[in-house]
Amino acid sequence: MRYREVGRTGVKVSEVGFGCWTLGGPNWSSANGQPIGWADVNETDVLAGIRAGLDAGVNHWDNADVYGNGRAERTLGAALKKLGASRDRQVIATKVGHFKGTAPHGYDPAHIRNQCDQSLRNLGVDYIDIYYFHHAAFVGQGYDGGSKDYLHEAAGVMRDLVEAGKVRAVGQSGYGEDDFERVVPVVKPDVLQAKANLRFDGSLRPGSRMQRLMDAHGCSFVAFGPLDQGILLDKFDPDRPPAWEQGDYRASRKDFNPRTLREVRDKLALVKERFGPAADPTRLLSSVAQRWVLAHRNVCSTIPGFRDAKQAGMNVAAAEDPPLSEADVAWLRRLFHGDAA
Repeated sequence: MRYREVGRTGVKVSEVGFGCWTLGGPNWSSANGQPIGWADVNETDVLAGIRAGLDAGVNHWDNADVYGNGRAERTLGAALKKLGASRDRQVIATKVGHFKGTAPHGYDPAHIRNQCDQSLRNLGVDYIDIYYFHHAAFVGQGYDGGSKDYLHEAAGVMRDLVEAGKVRAVGQSGYGEDDFERVVPVVKPDVLQAKANLRFDGSLRPGSRMQRLMDAHGCSFVAFGPLDQGILLDKFDPDRPPAWEQGDYRASRKDFNPRTLREVRDKLALVKERFGPAADPTRLLSSVAQRWVLAHRNVCSTIPGFRDAKQAGMNVAAAEDPPLSEADVAWLRRLFHGDAA
């Protein structure tokens, strides 16, 4: 396993971290009732997955208060304790702002303080290594049905938490460049987190708005969805698209359709041809997809999800293989986007 620094903090994360969204199980948004969770998990399987990650050198665990409304944090905290993981060697990240509880807004200052303390209790720790504001779009955009902009107050509370020793590094997650450009100069995060993979490369492209923003503010980047929720592993049959349980976010994703899955499968066949042959094609695809993300500037870690030891083993394949060459990186971009920019 290789490790990279988060911004200028001195905090070093494993190039492959583990996303813990799946650990929360099924869940629904309190704002609109839409599914925001995953299919339920078996805690014995999860424990085995975390053990496999630790054995491979994973030290980066990405969580959020809204994942199962605390269940994912409690599951991770209990597992790390049961497995005897050294606290000072683990980098535990979690988020605030998506779940608002009974507060008027997820970024309400009192709510942030309360949620920080609750996350500390859930995780069984006395500090959070990386504390993210969850989704930049939620600040000042009427998410609570109003028009108040909580951004500056929220940023002040985050700085207070760092000063109090409850938080080591500050992060900001989101999806759109407009939102990041609006909040980063105020929040001044050490690391940004957004979706990035072979299919969705906007945050990684040289010269992109996100790259310029990170360069200007000294931010690192954590990529969620590096395997595009399994789509880049060629695990879904286009003729029999998957059906998801109630409360599983993937049920609302439009990409799990025959046309998209078939188009991606055709590209992945070429990936296998270039990088194979492989005894385990799924492992190969996981490794290539994550090493491609890791080949880009500012990226410090990918955070694929996991449910068990088998998926954990697939995740860490990227750490076992050498970095991709510039030629391979360019070829993959041409394959999925038709250019070498």
